[in-house]
Amino acid sequence: MEAVEHTQESSLNVSAVMNELKQDNRKMEGVMKKIQDISLKSNILALNSGIEAARAGEAGRAFSVVAKEIKKFAEESLKASKESESIIKNIQNKANEIIALRTVDIAFDTIDKIDRNLFERNCDVQAWATFDAIKDCLIDPTVKSKKIAQLFMKNIHEIYEVYFDLFVVDMSGEIIAAAQNQNQVGRNMSEREWFQKTIQTNDVHVTDMYYSSVAEGYTMGYSSPVRNDAGEIIGVFTTRFNWEFIYDIIERVKIDEKSKLYVINSEGYVIASKDRSEILKTKLTHLKAVQNVLSGRETRSYTLENNQIYAYCLTEGYNAYKGKGWSVIVVESIL
Repeated sequence: MEAVEHTQESSLNVSAVMNELKQDNRKMEGVMKKIQDISLKSNILALNSGIEAARAGEAGRAFSVVAKEIKKFAEESLKASKESESIIKNIQNKANEIIALRTVDIAFDTIDKIDRNLFERNCDVQAWATFDAIKDCLIDPTVKSKKIAQLFMKNIHEIYEVYFDLFVVDMSGEIIAAAQNQNQVGRNMSEREWFQKTIQTNDVHVTDMYYSSVAEGYTMGYSSPVRNDAGEIIGVFTTRFNWEFIYDIIERVKIDEKSKLYVINSEGYVIASKDRSEILKTKLTHLKAVQNVLSGRETRSYTLENNQIYAYCLTEGYNAYKGKGWSVIVVESIL
């Protein structure tokens, strides 16, 4: 518990430092503008003083010397101002680079947490497909065996809490048992891609994130072959993950209130964001950062576009879970 709290506090401190860097950048720009204004005004004052000294003739000779000194001071001040501006600009660029690299770390950390969560869902479906209650209702689909399977899945559903539903599907594609929505029992899934792919590949199939009218929410389907003792496929065990639990990760990301964070799919559509109205509606392929990550040119980096940092990181998957080609984009202003 202490380690978790320390990590969260550390993230918050880094976020605060990033905001301070941006504020200092703005202050430095303001200071340099004032110095340049003073230098230019001094130069104009020197010019006017020289003109007035010339008009005054012999009486203005002493004043002319002062005017020349003011002009010399103004020129040296402007030169120093330009040199300082170059140095400060370099400091600003370095500060922006630090902010950008940290923002890339945030993007990586976010997609890594999502991958680890989804890896567990990948493990769940494979493990549950091996339980006797699931296999028995497919080998001998009696009222009793189906009821035992239904009770087993209902228990899993209540314990894990992260699923909309769990289903057992026979080789004909018919749902023969469900954890929650019993009205789905009897429906045929033989035309669904997830069912066909699971049977064809004899391996776990994971859908992209989509909206389910049955679950009335955004979900992902995890499907695993169910095999008998001889290793033959006798059906499919499939789960529907509740996408809301991904927001537990999104909401914990420590970024500025004005900053943005997106999870995008392999087509560039937003599938998670703090602004939920954008889900599966907003496409970000117009951004160079998204073009880079989707093309595979760079899987973990950043771009500077319109005075904003666009940090991005492509999924690396986690262990046996290879990921779905998703990326996290974090947008941080440098103004």
